[in-house]
Amino acid sequence: MKIVFAGTPHFADAALQALLAARFDVAAVFTQPDRPAGRGLKLAASAVKQTALAHDIAVHQPRSLKLDGKYPQDAGEAHAVLAALQPDVMVVAAYGLILPQWALDLPAKGCVNIHGSLLPRWRGAAPVHRAIEAGDSHSGVCLMNLELGLDTGGVYACESLAIDSAMTGGALHDALAHMGARMLCTHLPAIVAGTLLPVPQATEGIRYAHKLLREHGVLDWRKTAHELALQVRAYDPTPGCTFEYAGQTFKAWGAQALPETHSAPAGTVLQVAQQGIDIACAQGALRITHIQKPGGKRLAVSACWQGLHSQ
Repeated sequence: MKIVFAGTPHFADAALQALLAARFDVAAVFTQPDRPAGRGLKLAASAVKQTALAHDIAVHQPRSLKLDGKYPQDAGEAHAVLAALQPDVMVVAAYGLILPQWALDLPAKGCVNIHGSLLPRWRGAAPVHRAIEAGDSHSGVCLMNLELGLDTGGVYACESLAIDSAMTGGALHDALAHMGARMLCTHLPAIVAGTLLPVPQATEGIRYAHKLLREHGVLDWRKTAHELALQVRAYDPTPGCTFEYAGQTFKAWGAQALPETHSAPAGTVLQVAQQGIDIACAQGALRITHIQKPGGKRLAVSACWQGLHSQ
């Protein structure tokens, strides 16, 4: 089969590397344009682009695929490339661009998407983070048929993964990326052959995983300690959670909910000790155990608590 691959970050790169290791024919790669990254804000290639170039695969980086959109020339060139390739299937994983109807129709066997949730729960952009933030006991990966609706297509295959009490967003992301890559290589031949057909999603239990922004990481002490502890885990390592203490903005990289009752207003620092910084919440208190100062490194509070106490 001839495959066109569309993806951008490390979640997608795991699938691309698995396809190449299994010697699938990846004829071309579509990925997001290079973006500024790091403190120097230099343009950086996506993980998918780096892998494609290392394997001498043609890379295309249109800013849009909408022929009547803001970048019609980019979309027209992408259309010409895909029409010339005549791929059997397009594999999509965290691409970041909306595929219009022409892109869905052009591959002979359609477009197969790797989605990191147990659909129809957590359709949308940030399913990994939202699953942990909501306290879900399980997440997983679905291979699905792409259509114009937001993650509404039929599901070819689905596997589940337990979320343990210490799992961060980064750890779950990596586990699901490897799961999705393995599932893709296992099921793609049957999907293209037409022997594995998509099953419509359930109409109940639909939840949307809205895109995460940096400002969403600001800890809101009007929430319960349990909710904030889940949020700190979910947003590790990106976008990270922040809080104010002694006039500085810190990142919180480890936290636990304390059930103790208190009468202090939400946001009050109850204690700064070796165990952590305890802050009053709407219900209970949040103990922040690992922090990062601006420009510094992640540290356990026990390693810097004396300095914090003196502030």
